[in-house]
Formats: sequence, C-alpha cells, structure tokens
Amino acid sequence: MTRTDTPPAWDERTQLTTFLDYTRATAVAKCEGLSQADAVRAPLPGSPLMTIAGVVNHLRWVEYYWFEVVFLGGEDEGPWTDEDPDREMRIAVDMPLGDVLREYEEQCARYRELVAAHGLDTRSERKRSNGMSPDLRWILLHLVEETARHNGHIDIIREIVDGTTGD
Repeated sequence: MTRTDTPPAWDERTQLTTFLDYTRATAVAKCEGLSQADAVRAPLPGSPLMTIAGVVNHLRWVEYYWFEVVFLGGEDEGPWTDEDPDREMRIAVDMPLGDVLREYEEQCARYRELVAAHGLDTRSERKRSNGMSPDLRWILLHLVEETARHNGHIDIIREIVDGTTGD
C-alpha cells in the first residue's frame, strides 16, 4: 500500500479512499522491523488482548464486518463468538505477524475494488441496531476513524515493547 494522505484528485470519493488507504498503510508501516515476540506481547496489564498483532487482526476483521456483513448483507462468519467476542485479537498471537499483515493487505485490496464498484450513496443491505442502513460514505468515514484510533494504540504499544516511535 502506498502511504500518502494527499489524494490524486479532490472529489469526495478520492479523498475518502485516500484517507482510508493512508490509515491502513500506517498500521502496516508501524509494524516494520517488529519482532514476532514483540508483535504478540501485551504490555498493558489491564488489556491482556492488546497486542500489535491483535490490533492489526482486529482491523482486518472490522473491515470484513462492515463490508461483508453490513454493506453486502452476508452472513457473519468472523472469528468471534458469543463466548469469545474478542477472538480476532486472541487468535492473532498464534499467527506469524507476516501472515496477519499479508491477510490484512490482501483483504484491503479486495475492499478497494468493492468500494470502486459502488456509489457512495449506496445503502447497506443490513440495518444497524438502531434500524438505520448506513451508506457507503458513512462506512468509509467510520473505517477511517476506527483505523486511525487503533493506529494510536499501535503507537503506544510499539513504544512500550521496543522503544520505536514515529509517524
């Protein structure tokens, strides 16, 4: 993924997709040079699932949920269960970080194509708990917010586990 927050054009779609790609690429960039041991280390005593691998895997599955389940109306086949609602974060500690990143980037490429094939005003097939069907525009904005927020978590964890800081 190319990491830039400057869109090649200034229309709404290009701005939204550029920022989503920027936040996605930032999550991946923050993992560069990270050891497997540090990728699965949970340094926050009150958050035993908060690992860098877990956060990236969470981002992957958040996009799956919003695009596949909410937008397209598919069955929810995510890794979570009623007994283990955060399972996507838990299973990441048993995966090589390279696999987590590869699967995230491959999925992002698929969703880039999905977004390109639909208008921003296209409503989701599945309604939210409040009865509303968000449009693709709202889903993109939500994913920018979600990914950017979790990039902050990755920043903090990375600094704690190996001292690396940066943008």
